[in-house]
Amino acid sequence: MSSSRNTNNKAPLLKWLPWVLLLIVIAAFVWLFLSMKSSSKNTWEPPRTTPAEQQASAPTSDTPAPIASYHNAVARASQSVVNIYTTQTMTEHPYMDDPVLRRFFEYHGGPSQEQGNTNLGSGVIVSEDGYIVTNAHVIEKADEITVAFNDGRKSRAKIIGTDPDSDLAVIKVDMTGLTPLGFREEPIRVGDVALAIGNPFGVGQTVTQGIISATGRTGLGVNKFEDFVQTDAAINPGNSGGALVDAYGELLGINTVIFSRSGGSMGIGFAIPTSIVEQVMNALIKDGRVSRGWLGIEIQSQLRDPTQLETSTGVEVLNVIEGGPAAKSGLRVGDIILTIDGVEMTDANTLIQYVARKSPNTKLNAQILRQGKNAQVEILLEERPAQETVEQPVVMMQDEDGQLGLQGEQQEVPMMSEAERDRMREELLKLFERDGAPL
Repeated sequence: MSSSRNTNNKAPLLKWLPWVLLLIVIAAFVWLFLSMKSSSKNTWEPPRTTPAEQQASAPTSDTPAPIASYHNAVARASQSVVNIYTTQTMTEHPYMDDPVLRRFFEYHGGPSQEQGNTNLGSGVIVSEDGYIVTNAHVIEKADEITVAFNDGRKSRAKIIGTDPDSDLAVIKVDMTGLTPLGFREEPIRVGDVALAIGNPFGVGQTVTQGIISATGRTGLGVNKFEDFVQTDAAINPGNSGGALVDAYGELLGINTVIFSRSGGSMGIGFAIPTSIVEQVMNALIKDGRVSRGWLGIEIQSQLRDPTQLETSTGVEVLNVIEGGPAAKSGLRVGDIILTIDGVEMTDANTLIQYVARKSPNTKLNAQILRQGKNAQVEILLEERPAQETVEQPVVMMQDEDGQLGLQGEQQEVPMMSEAERDRMREELLKLFERDGAPL
């Protein structure tokens, strides 16, 4: 009885089992077909990188997102840029000692016994207690220095120290709570945005915008130690000593020189970079002077033939000063200095700048070429002897013939020669005898 009942229960299962197996086989074939189709489709697709790979290989921009305004940078930096006015008193005019010329000047309202001569420039606050960096030529021969701040305040300033060789100076006002301008720590790059802030022509604080055109400019013949930052931001007379800042208001350099045919900006201006400013500023504040290393040699760059594929580098020694550091080390005339401390000396300016940034009593290891053979020379630097200061220009002029000349911010009236003075004196005597009546 039970056996018959089990047989009846299995009958429906056996009846549906083939259909179930058929559905399973169909499903397997469908899955296999879709898998093969998908595999075939993927095979013909072009290679693609993953999102992570795309992010890693995406080109990175060397500039930040476009800036709609430099207001924040200017507002930050302008409070640290000051206007500088200097006055030089001339106790007696050089022509007033002649009674004939004195009579002429007195009659026509000429120069008095005392004459104030006002010059103008700019400066940058570098400490809260009143230290200000400017150009040496801005305060040269000044009897009185007046500093005008961005908020309208004014103060007298005293000279802490000047360094004509780099055309930098430090002055100080008796004030506290000032806002110093931060120095940029990142290297200056060609193409960086540059803003020049200063007081051109005495019109008041002005901002001009451009980019960094070049770095490490030397051989201009303006300063003894040159390592200029070049910019096309408009720099005009009166900007000297002012700030060259980046798009975030950080100091890039101190504006110093412009190249011009007319005396105005032509898009070629030069600033002293912060690396030199910091070195000179700290030395002037600490010691009142800058102490530099000295080799005691006269040099020239190796002559280079532009038509030759192989160029010769190095600096040739033309003269060795007797008793100087180079002479003591055994350096000779005709030696070619190839490297110093592993740094290639590509030209004379490179060597001068490298040595000038070293302190006295520093040992330098120089690789030289002597009579076709390499040699090593160890030189102990001494302090650079003091030299006569030269009035520093701020404008490099070029005449119509393309010849370079130098022009200061403030031109002095040229003095008459003795012959011109005697001729003028005779003409005045004749005029006085006729009591001013015409011939």
